[in-house]
Amino acid sequence: MYPSVTPPRLVKIGDAAAFAGTTPRAIRHYHQIGLLPEPERGGDGRRRYGYDDMIRLLWIRRMAEVGISLDDMRAAFDESGDIEETLGRLEESLAAQEADIKRQRAAVGRLRAAGSPQGLLSELVTDRLSHLPPGALRASDMEALLVTERIFGPLGSAIQASVYIVLATHPDLRAEEDRLDEAEAALDDGVDPDDPRVEEIAVQRYTHHMALMQAITAAGLDTADDELFETYDADLAEEKDTRMGAAEAITKMPYDFSPARMRCMERLAQLVAQDACADS
Repeated sequence: MYPSVTPPRLVKIGDAAAFAGTTPRAIRHYHQIGLLPEPERGGDGRRRYGYDDMIRLLWIRRMAEVGISLDDMRAAFDESGDIEETLGRLEESLAAQEADIKRQRAAVGRLRAAGSPQGLLSELVTDRLSHLPPGALRASDMEALLVTERIFGPLGSAIQASVYIVLATHPDLRAEEDRLDEAEAALDDGVDPDDPRVEEIAVQRYTHHMALMQAITAAGLDTADDELFETYDADLAEEKDTRMGAAEAITKMPYDFSPARMRCMERLAQLVAQDACADS
């Protein structure tokens, strides 16, 4: 018994696209890049596609579905490329995508568990802060950790988290932190860098810094910091290859600090360095 419908020998681009599961625009692109030979036009000026064209289109669609690039498809059709090499690259690409998806799902899980933007920080930092009650960290604390993570990576941010853990659990230190922040903010452009207040605030900030360090030690957070250094060395080496250098990153993060405030920060750094030299 013969079929009642006789299939056409040639079809228009719209019919070819519909059958292959693509679009006329995509087929025209395949022509432009040499992936699909362009058929001759008929008497009406339109292209007509035959059996061989449709087979090529179907193979193109199947290869696209598994992620093979158009360039690799063209090489495969021209027999100028090594299909094993192409598949090897594809496998590597898929493995990288799987790793990205795994990281994204882990980040979503941390975000849901934290119930705040804290979960968007790296796993190393989020885990460090997980024992704090909801709302213990301020938005400014998380902003500082976010910036530190961008500049120094997850390890640097996780180490800095010790400061915010202490501030979140010691109201007296938090109050002094707030007082010093206000004092430093008052060192605006109208204050001379040599104003005595600059040195006074720097000394007070240094004293506060030492109190924070003592609280960190008393809470055993310094031991946790040491353990982080030991366990994160390998991962940190990989991070250095993929993130912006610290020196470069610092120059790209804007802070509207006055000369007086910058001088105060310099003096604090000097006092801390002197203390470190005295201990060594």
